Amino acid sequence: MPAVKTEKQRYARGLKRRKEVLGAKYVEARLKNKHPLTDEFQSLITRYAWGEMWTRPKFDDRTRRLLVLAMLVAMKSWEEFELHVRAGIERELSPAELKEMLMLAAIYCGVPAANSAFGHARKIIGP
Repeated sequence: MPAVKTEKQRYARGLKRRKEVLGAKYVEARLKNKHPLTDEFQSLITRYAWGEMWTRPKFDDRTRRLLVLAMLVAMKSWEEFELHVRAGIERELSPAELKEMLMLAAIYCGVPAANSAFGHARKIIGP
């Protein structure tokens, strides 16, 4: 992708990418719930997480998603973990790939974290 010259361009690129990765319906619902407390934060993550990091060319979406999921397990950030599990299963991940990442996370992030992650993932994947 070409270099971004302004924050407005970075935001536009980030918003487009955020919708691609998480789903337009999800992102639009978040935008409708704007609040003065979180507006600047949402703009920041749209510009930098989505407009910079999720547009870098070295990783494909599947690889990037697996990395993000593993980091979220390590941080025990379950709300974001569920968000990325749902979006990943809808787009580029299979349940088998998610399982393999969680097995690896059990060793590197700890069994309790992986155990919790499996529970959160099962809520999304189903029986």
